[in-house]
Amino acid sequence: MRLICIAVSVLLVSGCSSFRADHPDPVPKDRLLGFQDPLDNGSTLVVRRDIGMLGGGCYVAVTIDRAVAARIGIGEVASFQVPAGDRIVGIVTDTADDTLCGKGSLHREILVQASAGQDEQVRIVSENKQGFAIMQDKKP
Repeated sequence: MRLICIAVSVLLVSGCSSFRADHPDPVPKDRLLGFQDPLDNGSTLVVRRDIGMLGGGCYVAVTIDRAVAARIGIGEVASFQVPAGDRIVGIVTDTADDTLCGKGSLHREILVQASAGQDEQVRIVSENKQGFAIMQDKKP
């Protein structure tokens, strides 16, 4: 009986963490809000959002250099054209959403070193302990 309780507890807690989408859907063009024009000597920034229960019905606003670049849903991917150099990539509450989703408090940022002609990968995850997080992803 104790073993069953432990197993059920582990399953319940792990169910809240997100996982990588095998085949993410592209963010529709109407939710891509910036950084779409090709740049000479620029870099491509690819942002993927995991699939998970936490915030599953809500969009998250992706920011680049603190400007909103897209509204991204679960299991979606977006590509952005950015100048080479240090870029501040973040996720914030989607203020364009007038439902309960837009009333939260989310603000996470990381520094991404974008190299000219290279793709930089970023992943948005949701975990049961810390909520949403954004991290550089070496594995596409």
